[in-house]
Amino acid sequence: MKINSLMIPNPITITEKASVSEAIELMKINSIRHLPVVSEKNLLAGLVTLADLKQGLIPSMVAGVTLSDLIIKNPITVGPDDDIEIAAKLIYKHKIGGMPVVKKGKVVGIITGTDILRTFIEMMGMLTASSRIDVVIGEEPGAFKQALHIINDNGGDIISVGMTAQPASKRIYYFRLFACKTDIIKKALKKEGFEVIAAMAMD
Repeated sequence: MKINSLMIPNPITITEKASVSEAIELMKINSIRHLPVVSEKNLLAGLVTLADLKQGLIPSMVAGVTLSDLIIKNPITVGPDDDIEIAAKLIYKHKIGGMPVVKKGKVVGIITGTDILRTFIEMMGMLTASSRIDVVIGEEPGAFKQALHIINDNGGDIISVGMTAQPASKRIYYFRLFACKTDIIKKALKKEGFEVIAAMAMD
């Protein structure tokens, strides 16, 4: 999935000539926390966050601190054609809430951790009434395929599959299913030698 399908296109921006109070007001009115700072030609000059602006508000009133003093220079960015995984890793690694999406130096969008989390929740089917089976598959050839067949043959309709980043022998697979009776599936899996960590119905 590409970032351009998830980003907020044509985001609200501000120029370095604006005041700190103007930037705060703009962010409050539009309920945003990240504000790209651009030149007159819409080229990215930096990024400001609501938290930084609030901290700089009083100094700006008494000590002449300007918006340009609070700008994050050379902020972390992504391109509209980058994969969403790239944005997720950058946000996680650098502990940031969002970043500008830039093409040829110009701001074309913004992507936030909230956008990525919403997409993950939708992809995993977490907002759908569902059930879940957590299974240790193991390293045996064909074991994953066998587990799929058992789940399907016992009334499980799979929405999504996730897994832990562990060695194959200890890796847990999380099968999210449309709402169903998981006890039957659990018994069938255990009968075939699979270790079932959890089996639950979820709303």
